[in-house]
Amino acid sequence: MKLYSRGQVIFFSVLSGLMVIMFAVGIGLLKIPSGKGKAAETAGAAIGDAAGPVDSAGTADADPLEALGLRQSTSPLLLNTADLLPFTEDERENIAVYEKLNEAVVNITTETVAINWFLEPVPQEGSSGSGSIIDTRGYVLTNNHVIENAYKVFINLADGSQIEGTVVGTDKENDLAVLKFDPPRGMQLRTIPFGDSGNLKVGQKVLAIGNPFALERTLTVGIVSGLGRPIQTSRQNIIRDMIQTDASINPGNSGGPLLDTQGRMIGINTMIYSPSGGSVGIGFAVPVNTAKRVVAELIEYGRVRRGWIDAAVVQIFPALVRYAKLPVSSGLLVSRTKRNGFAEQAGIRQGSEPVRYGSSVIYLGGDIIIAVDGMEVDSLADLYSALEDNKPGEKVTVEILRGSKTIKTEVTLADREEVLSQ
Repeated sequence: MKLYSRGQVIFFSVLSGLMVIMFAVGIGLLKIPSGKGKAAETAGAAIGDAAGPVDSAGTADADPLEALGLRQSTSPLLLNTADLLPFTEDERENIAVYEKLNEAVVNITTETVAINWFLEPVPQEGSSGSGSIIDTRGYVLTNNHVIENAYKVFINLADGSQIEGTVVGTDKENDLAVLKFDPPRGMQLRTIPFGDSGNLKVGQKVLAIGNPFALERTLTVGIVSGLGRPIQTSRQNIIRDMIQTDASINPGNSGGPLLDTQGRMIGINTMIYSPSGGSVGIGFAVPVNTAKRVVAELIEYGRVRRGWIDAAVVQIFPALVRYAKLPVSSGLLVSRTKRNGFAEQAGIRQGSEPVRYGSSVIYLGGDIIIAVDGMEVDSLADLYSALEDNKPGEKVTVEILRGSKTIKTEVTLADREEVLSQ
């Protein structure tokens, strides 16, 4: 009879227990919880019906809309395939997209207020356009210019009903707006699913659904004609990375979806280039990836929070170049910086010599901003464009000209609305 020490007994007991556990795992009786699986489960619960694409690792891609948990229609619309047999494959594709999604496109009409000869406010018919239902609770995505200056906004649904809506938020810089209406009890809204505009190719087939000239839910087909088009919409605003398409877009199409062949929104039809006012094959759409970011902010805050350099800057013009003998003909002259502000802390110098120009005072001698966040800055519009996707608190690299030296510094951004309201 062999005797074992206490230590040997403990060792063999633990070893035996481990072998039993490994055997149980091997035959599937015991499952070890995976941290990755738990994270995916949590993400899925947060996203709900609006689940985005999933990568090969099984985790959801980062999407600004995920935290909102948008509710999208889940019941698929079944098409009678026998009815589609007489058509070509291309025609079947067009028909399928239209049949599934046309009811998710609404016609938007507005009322504005005018002043009559007796200085009395009088309601009158305003503009009209299109919109996409993006949530079964009644959220609608459209263009800002469709509802701009509206006193009342009306959502016209596919069944002919008209419901008054409210403006959740607007973003003039990207010409986007989110509306909200309360669907009638028992009505199941169909929604437009969001796609991805990051991998588009010139030549790719696209479809547009809208309400041109008040002809409701019209389908037009074309291709992506160009990508990354910067379009200046006002003196201060440039919309970057616009999608150019030859799909017919006319007045009334604004705010409607630009779709891929899978029926996913890849853009929001916004404007046309036309000497005659009608479609000549050059239309532009805001990329859906831009819209995702903007929509998330509008629904959560009612506005888009953007970062800004807390300094008073002046766009350089020829008379200023001559008077101050500036070394460059374009850029932004830093007139003043906020005391103890982020720009001052980053080492950006303000001007010290005051001169009057019209009704304003410009301080000369400060730094000249020539690039922000990797983008050349020649004008105020360029600065707005460079910081369009930056949030307060983020840091950006600012390139300045000081005398004959070029200096790069990192600046923490303030809230644009707060800075410009001061």
